[in-house]
Amino acid sequence: MLRLATPPDISDHDSTEGDPVERDLVRGCLSADLPDRRSAQRALYERYKRAMFSTAYRITSDYDHANDVLQDAFVEVFRHLGQFAFRSTLGSWIKTIVVRQAIRKQQQEGRFLTLDETIHDQPAPFRDTLTGAELDAAIRTLPDGARTIFLLAEVEGYAHKEIAAMLGISEGTSKSQTSYAKKLLRQRLS
Repeated sequence: MLRLATPPDISDHDSTEGDPVERDLVRGCLSADLPDRRSAQRALYERYKRAMFSTAYRITSDYDHANDVLQDAFVEVFRHLGQFAFRSTLGSWIKTIVVRQAIRKQQQEGRFLTLDETIHDQPAPFRDTLTGAELDAAIRTLPDGARTIFLLAEVEGYAHKEIAAMLGISEGTSKSQTSYAKKLLRQRLS
């Protein structure tokens, strides 16, 4: 279950805190006037959809699943937007919801398998001519669990403790999966 802060009173926040565009979008999305609310919701969605789809796609490695995650995540965003407390950026808050939805999707599909806690990391050299497209393609070939944890740790910047809490695994398993993913990437890219 998504745990969010208590609903803020937007008017009580110092107007210099945070992005004023984000504040206006949140105000609009919470508006009692339906046309204004729908317009603000569309603007918020348009502002964040590409970045959030990219996050969902990197985790699911499936176009249709990423679209499902995006839709489910924005339903959650709009359902809980009144609880957004401006303690972080709106984009960061939305990304957390997207990541959790993507993980749920992987688990529902039975595509998320964890490995034991054995460390699998062995150094291996990379080619000097490695391109971003080659790296992205190699990441997509990783097993779902290892790919998800690798992306959360190495791309999204989550700590292993946070990943473990999100996925219901031990911190050691998170570290092991990251190491295993790196090992596979080294093998595939060397």
